[in-house]
Amino acid sequence: MNLVIALLSTRGYITAERIRETVYGYGDSPSDEAFSRMFERDKNELRDLGIPLETGRVSPFDPTEGYRINREAYRLPPVELTADEAAAVAVATRLWQSPEMLTAAQSALLKLRAAGVDVDAPDDVAITTPSTLAGVRGSEEVLGTLLSAIDEGRAVQFPHRSSRSEPYVTRTVEPWGVVTDKGRWYLVGHDRDRNDVRTFRLSRIGGEVRPIGEPGSVRRPDGVNLREIVRRAVSEWPSTGQQARVWVAEGRATALRRRGTVIGPRTLGDRPGDELELEISSMDQLAREIAGYGADAVALEPQTLRDDVLARLRAQAGQTDPSEVRA
Repeated sequence: MNLVIALLSTRGYITAERIRETVYGYGDSPSDEAFSRMFERDKNELRDLGIPLETGRVSPFDPTEGYRINREAYRLPPVELTADEAAAVAVATRLWQSPEMLTAAQSALLKLRAAGVDVDAPDDVAITTPSTLAGVRGSEEVLGTLLSAIDEGRAVQFPHRSSRSEPYVTRTVEPWGVVTDKGRWYLVGHDRDRNDVRTFRLSRIGGEVRPIGEPGSVRRPDGVNLREIVRRAVSEWPSTGQQARVWVAEGRATALRRRGTVIGPRTLGDRPGDELELEISSMDQLAREIAGYGADAVALEPQTLRDDVLARLRAQAGQTDPSEVRA
């Protein structure tokens, strides 16, 4: 980086000896041979990176070879993206969730915004994302196949189950788009088997997604708001009429305490706490929340809720394949 700054700061050519004297890091070379090796290595690295390093005579009167970076060739052209390209970038920044890729995604996003590019997906783009990173780990292959089918205008078939306790059923769907809501990914489209518009959580697709039919045979209807369809489908879960009993440690699980009714004090495993009764609006959501408290909350009843929480905890502990208990 020091070498790049030095070579960009001059209009003329700088000799190697001058670089050795002025650029930090080269002055510590124990010998001329060591400096030469270091300088050659750095020049080759700059060229490998695509930086336009030029050589030329220091002056008409001095034949000594010097170096510089051509500023015009080094400068990048203005960044211009179409609405669809900007939407694709927005989706990509939310798919790269490993620590290494997340850093690169955030850096790319910052640079694009600094260049004046709006990378937020507009409402009329089929692939929409929220402002937070969405969890898609374990469904990357499913997502890729669905996006390809949407782009090609083809129907798809895949095994899907409506809950973890239900068996997989093959669904045939005309896909319109993929949308995220509260950190979960959903496919929206026309279910041919039910002759209705349906949403499908990607994490509940249990096998291969197979494109069928001719390309261009599926088209998203005009005026359809995918985000609104998903919001209506998943934002408000009706009450199941069931009650759950949950033990919570003393002074812990405040959110559960606010929603539940304290039945009475109870000691569990030598830990003091309380037994709560809660109304189950969504078994899946409640199991996720209880498991999130770890040892500070224990599902007691019903047994299906208890089994779901235990499966999630075992997956977190690495005792089972997390894909088997994905929500």
